[in-house]
Amino acid sequence: MKIKNWQIGLTTGLTAGAIAILLQSSVSIPKGATPVKPFAQKRYLGTWYEIARYDFKFEKNLSDVSATYTLNPDGSIRVYNKGYDFVKGKWKESIGKAKSVKDPRTGRLKVSFFGPFYAGYNVIAIDSGYRYAMVAGNNLNYLWLLSREKTIPADIQTAYLKQAQALGYDVSKLIWTKHERSS
Repeated sequence: MKIKNWQIGLTTGLTAGAIAILLQSSVSIPKGATPVKPFAQKRYLGTWYEIARYDFKFEKNLSDVSATYTLNPDGSIRVYNKGYDFVKGKWKESIGKAKSVKDPRTGRLKVSFFGPFYAGYNVIAIDSGYRYAMVAGNNLNYLWLLSREKTIPADIQTAYLKQAQALGYDVSKLIWTKHERSS
């Protein structure tokens, strides 16, 4: 059986595409970052308000951003994100799911909004009352400061910003989320 050049090209292209998809959906943590341990997943459930974030295309032009986490019957976590697109003048929402990367007692999760493609969701700081958290993505391009309320105390904010800077984040690039509406 003779293999034609177009068959080799197609096979090579499909393989390269599959590898690219796998690399883009990798679940990692920024160098030097440590996930919270011990981490109580059930205490983390509920609603969190976004205080600040690194901007990226899925949250572009959003204010009033919140995320609500609930337990699914299979043990995974349902992720319901909502924000107000102040340019288009309407609410935007997305539903995904999260799972522990290995140990549910460690703040390393993987989250998916697009089928089998997961990204890192790493809780790298949380207070003892589970009221304030800092979450890192796969790398230094993703960072969120979260609160159970629409504000965060100055001392917690300062501590989280110092921790983020020590990891290599440029905190001057954070978008500070406004909370002016209720849905």
